[in-house]
Amino acid sequence: MVDVTEKAVTERAASAEGFVSLSEMAYQAVKDRSTKKGDPIAVAELAGIMAVKRTADIIPLCHPLPIGGVHLRTELIADTANVRFVATVKTSGRTGVEMEALTAVSAACLTLYDMVKAIDKSMVISGIALLEKSGGQSGDYQRKPRDT
Repeated sequence: MVDVTEKAVTERAASAEGFVSLSEMAYQAVKDRSTKKGDPIAVAELAGIMAVKRTADIIPLCHPLPIGGVHLRTELIADTANVRFVATVKTSGRTGVEMEALTAVSAACLTLYDMVKAIDKSMVISGIALLEKSGGQSGDYQRKPRDT
């Protein structure tokens, strides 16, 4: 684990995104917020928020951090039958919250898959990426679109 005791405590934030591509039938169940297990969006958002608080337990050498705030947003993209999760995590600390934001969207995507797998086992989770981060020694970062 990297020693961060000499680093200054600063305000830090990070945002990440992740996508789940679904069949039309599964997308409709998500949109209607109705599956046999309950509201898939609400459960996925809750799972993402809960995962933030456990990041240091599942990512080796990741520092446990005092989380100041988590916002997890769900976007339904009708023309592609995709669900996009965007997580923003904030802290005042000696190290950043990039891993926490990435963990939030990963858990949200996996939970949505679990909620809808009875309808569509062919779902694809993709595009998990850091969008931006602020604070700390390395300064601010904003992801630029990549050429494919």
